[in-house]
Amino acid sequence: MFEHDKIKPFEGAAGSKKEQVATMFDQIAHRYDFLNRFLSAGIDVSWRKKAIRELQALKPRYILDVATGTADVAILTSQILKPAPEKIAGIDISAGMLELGRKKLKEKKLDETITLYLGDSEAINFPDNTFDAITVAFGVRNFANLERGLQEMLRVLKPGGKAVILEFSKPTLPGVKGLYNLYTRLVAPQAGKVIARNEAAYRYLNDSIQAFPEGRRFVEILQGCGYTHCYKKTLSLGICTVYCGSKS
Repeated sequence: MFEHDKIKPFEGAAGSKKEQVATMFDQIAHRYDFLNRFLSAGIDVSWRKKAIRELQALKPRYILDVATGTADVAILTSQILKPAPEKIAGIDISAGMLELGRKKLKEKKLDETITLYLGDSEAINFPDNTFDAITVAFGVRNFANLERGLQEMLRVLKPGGKAVILEFSKPTLPGVKGLYNLYTRLVAPQAGKVIARNEAAYRYLNDSIQAFPEGRRFVEILQGCGYTHCYKKTLSLGICTVYCGSKS
């Protein structure tokens, strides 16, 4: 277990981390996409695109998006990679997020290309060696057991398959670090309070970022879980990092 595995959205409240995370996302689902764009000034879309492009050389045909939420990454993956035949599955523990995701897929006429399932990332309901690639954006911080989730992802990857993980990280440049900490500790929770009427969710965002084993440590965790050819790429002065690992 890692420190961030123990951090819950509603400290002192009943329920496991997994249950609380599902409840939290159900509560903020209606404002989630808007707050992502608002809080990142739209940069989060470019982060997702850069992560997906790490799979271009692989040309995957069957892709799983873990912690898919409202299907942002699944949609971008379909547009960028155009898997042939186009086939993408997305799983998430929040029924509220998936409901909005399915509406988006229908509006974009992607509901036959992308299928969303209510599912647990630590007990993925697919057979071994199913997917050519796996993506997960801003989701591994929410795992109740990080290693178990990563191992499950590896289990359902085909040999030669690749996982791409996009996650927040902490900048190290002094000026950037100070501004970033101020933003995540004060600005984001207040925006969550006003816009989504859920300050706790965005305080949890900061707390989980601060505790997450980022950078080289996370690469080592991937290797310890059995991934090979692991590497990382930092984005936007270290605010975000793309991590990649393959199945031998």
